[in-house]
Amino acid sequence: MLSRVLVPMDDSEMAHRALEYALENHPNAEITVLHVVGEPSAMGGKATALALEDDIEAAAQERAQEVFDDARDFAAEYDVEVTTEVQLGHPARAILNKASDFDAVVIGSHGGSMIDRLVIGNVAQKVFRNSPVPVIVAR
Repeated sequence: MLSRVLVPMDDSEMAHRALEYALENHPNAEITVLHVVGEPSAMGGKATALALEDDIEAAAQERAQEVFDDARDFAAEYDVEVTTEVQLGHPARAILNKASDFDAVVIGSHGGSMIDRLVIGNVAQKVFRNSPVPVIVAR
């Protein structure tokens, strides 16, 4: 039985499905929703804009808030409270750095735009291949 589950989330449908999977299949686990801010993009826009903020941590938390609010609202439908955490940097690297603190990672099969997937690569694939704990890929 899994007691601690990491669910990396962005605002994609697949990330939402990953949270749904975790809530339905691991109802007694402590679920942590991780949102990574400042990821590279095809034009560098998001990462560059974040770097120009006076308080990077506060700006990252603000950008993650909508994802966290949606995750909390959805988890409340299952009578579950989720823990949230925001990280700065590249999504796959940030997820892999946190993974060893959990029993498993439940991740959406893909997220972001098509151009981001082509330039950055598939985050779920990188996590699946390199995670120190089991990875469940939700579709």
